[in-house]
Amino acid sequence: MAKAKSYIYPLVIIAILFFVFGFITWVNGILIPYFQICLELTNFQSLLVAFASYIAYFFMAIPSAWILKYTGYKKGMVIGLLIMALGTAMFIPAAFSRTYVFFLGGLFVTGTGLALLQTAANPYVAIIGPVESTAQRIGFMGIANKTAGILSQRILGAIFLLNADSIVASISTASAAERAAILDDYVLKVVDPYLVITAILALLAVMVFLSKLPEVEESDDEPSEFETQEAGKTSVFQYPYLVLGVVALFMAGGCEVIPIDGIILYSRSLGIPLQEARHFAEYTLYAMLVGYVASTVLIPKWFSQQAALKYCAIAGLVLVTAAYFTSGMISIYCLICTGFGAALLWGTIWGLAIRNLKKFTKIGSALLLMSVIGGGIFPLLFGSLIDWAPAAPQTSLLVLIPCYLFLYYYSVWGFKKRTWKNQVVGEAAEVLH
Repeated sequence: MAKAKSYIYPLVIIAILFFVFGFITWVNGILIPYFQICLELTNFQSLLVAFASYIAYFFMAIPSAWILKYTGYKKGMVIGLLIMALGTAMFIPAAFSRTYVFFLGGLFVTGTGLALLQTAANPYVAIIGPVESTAQRIGFMGIANKTAGILSQRILGAIFLLNADSIVASISTASAAERAAILDDYVLKVVDPYLVITAILALLAVMVFLSKLPEVEESDDEPSEFETQEAGKTSVFQYPYLVLGVVALFMAGGCEVIPIDGIILYSRSLGIPLQEARHFAEYTLYAMLVGYVASTVLIPKWFSQQAALKYCAIAGLVLVTAAYFTSGMISIYCLICTGFGAALLWGTIWGLAIRNLKKFTKIGSALLLMSVIGGGIFPLLFGSLIDWAPAAPQTSLLVLIPCYLFLYYYSVWGFKKRTWKNQVVGEAAEVLH
């Protein structure tokens, strides 16, 4: 009990940061259709919002690990928050010039700060308590993350997409000069909210700096039964279950991001008005929130991390297939329902992939974060397929099938693999239970 209490305080601080992650990250689901209208973009071009946000993780994850070596977790989080504040501040000149490249630059800088922040926060959550309950702790973080995402969808969706259908209708009949004037005014809706967000990020940086967040040494307290097995490791790439976990998180990025960032565009391609479609990303986040709550109750008491991942992969395959073979609101509901299982992907994969890395924990965490670029690449493929086959938008859902198939492989075989030469014969019960 004393040990549990010892990490409650730092987990509360980290939960606040995960709330920030959620508010900043999941607003993309609103920004994508918003930018599509006010900057007159195709589906592919508008989904560069997700790409710009997530590609920062790919480039910055390993440098972030190097930074954390010298700063430690706490100072690294402070720096990450300040970089995020710089990125959100860049939205202001971008809005006044109505320049998409500037917006994408702001998203990239914000993503850079998020990469540093998450390189510190995710392993902190993973190693501060027992390995078998990693997914449970990340589940609590996910509740904070998705609650913030729901709020960002509700608050900023009401600001950015309110009366969007009428704006689309008005610019379709306006002259070039009138259209430019309407859109110049529409794009300025982003200014006040992002000034507030920038101020909040700066205040949070001060709060974390002044907090008593303890540092954690990840290499000193490893389970003794692994000392012999893992001795002599000279490279992080000598951990196959980590490398395969990186691929799994890459695939999971598509499974998690498309039902949120892509669902409004998908709904519009099915002929659903924006006034109705703007709520669908929020509904997916509700499904994810329920999934995170379930993970804190079920893992590890009723299901191991591996079993939860396996069932989520199977459910994802079934729901995506159903969404592909249906249309209208039935297809939308199937895509929304994938959010429940998608909520469990991050925590379960992270818990299986990061275990027993000892001195390689920070670099292993960085590699896992690099894989988040999947959340930027798969939506681009998704948007391209909608543009390519506008009469059959369900075709775009096919990008999720290989993702869920690989997740099933990792949940059954990949997570056990401790050497590249031979598949581990026995179950990994000694690790997970």
